[in-house]
Amino acid sequence: MRAAAISTPKLDKMPGMFFSANPKESKGTTHSLLEDKVQKRRPKTFGMDMKAYLRSVIPHLEPGMKSSKSKAILSAAEVMQWSQSLEKLLANQTGQDVFGSFLKSEFSEENIEFWLACEDYKKTESDLLHCKAEKIYKAFVHSDAAKQINIDFRTRESTAKKIKAPTPTCFDEAQKVIYTLMEKDSYPRFLKSDIYKNLLNDLQANSLK
Repeated sequence: MRAAAISTPKLDKMPGMFFSANPKESKGTTHSLLEDKVQKRRPKTFGMDMKAYLRSVIPHLEPGMKSSKSKAILSAAEVMQWSQSLEKLLANQTGQDVFGSFLKSEFSEENIEFWLACEDYKKTESDLLHCKAEKIYKAFVHSDAAKQINIDFRTRESTAKKIKAPTPTCFDEAQKVIYTLMEKDSYPRFLKSDIYKNLLNDLQANSLK
């Protein structure tokens, strides 16, 4: 008998995970401000099993595992506090990770990356301010930045002038604009997202065991 041919699936045709395993992976193209609304539409589906995703972000949801980033296991009460304000969400390391992953799903992860870079910059020693200010400006503020944040022309120009003689507060104006953008736009959607709801439900279910 003639052996039946066995077809093998092409790897480039197989569905992949939506979220990147590397949280530092940057977008490959530069977007203009006019393209932002078109390019940054969020997907309707996340393209992978939500519980598997949550375990990749919060390892201690898996039985017997504990997150190396947290001193204590994340609790349902703690996650519920994230809904009180964006400030409380960003004050929590795990909250930053989960919210950052949500923003990545909306193609706007540059917002939290810039906000976190500004927080780190404020703690920089004076002799390193100039070098770090240049890096942040080129990465997020410059008109040709690969991860250009969506700020108005006046704020962009003002920031460009301030970094010529950098101080710990030279990015404060731009950081405030981005914080307000996240607070009014992305944060309310995050609280309604499957990422947040499933995480909270899983933690509540684990607390009853």
